[in-house]
Amino acid sequence: MNLSKYIINDIKPLLNIDLVSELQLLFNQLAYSHIPIKDENDVYLGCISDTDAHCFEAKKALQDYRYAGEGFFVRDDTNWLDVLEAFAQNSSNIMPVLDVSNKYLGYYELNDIIGLFNETPFFSENGAILIVEKGLMDYSFSEVSQIIESNDGKLLGAFISKAENDVIQITLKIGNVGLSKIMQTFRRYSYNVISGHEEDTYIKGLKERSDYLNKYLDM
Repeated sequence: MNLSKYIINDIKPLLNIDLVSELQLLFNQLAYSHIPIKDENDVYLGCISDTDAHCFEAKKALQDYRYAGEGFFVRDDTNWLDVLEAFAQNSSNIMPVLDVSNKYLGYYELNDIIGLFNETPFFSENGAILIVEKGLMDYSFSEVSQIIESNDGKLLGAFISKAENDVIQITLKIGNVGLSKIMQTFRRYSYNVISGHEEDTYIKGLKERSDYLNKYLDM
């Protein structure tokens, strides 16, 4: 997935010779957690957080607080899942983007990257959510896929949602079929079924039928 169209340049990095007051003013105007800083040769130096900026002396230059810079960034060819991970690891809602020559290209906004996640089949396609659990050394994704497909299901997405005490939980999005037979098969393969939720459209259909029946009975 090409993320280049999501690179933003609305806010230019401040120079390290700029005053702290300029940084504080930017934070007062924006909802960003960090602002990128570069030197006079356009070399990216890192980001300064909103929290730190308001602890600095307004009349000093940013270079006086270079120690506070956080050097996180991603490349322009970084996979979107790795970009999302970088946001989480650095507790930031802005992510500087550099090319292979370390040239600053702009930044990503967290909401844009999360929006891409919401567009994946895991969220956009109709299906059922199933959470299963098994020992860390006892499960395999090939087995999980085989269980689903042997029951005429379609695996739309899967990820490890919890890992604790050598036990992992796998969250699955399954299309094309109800969960009953699939859940039974997982149990036969010694998986613990934590929860299973049929697709929203099915539940919505039941509610619509129930509402229609109630109206009919009230006539």
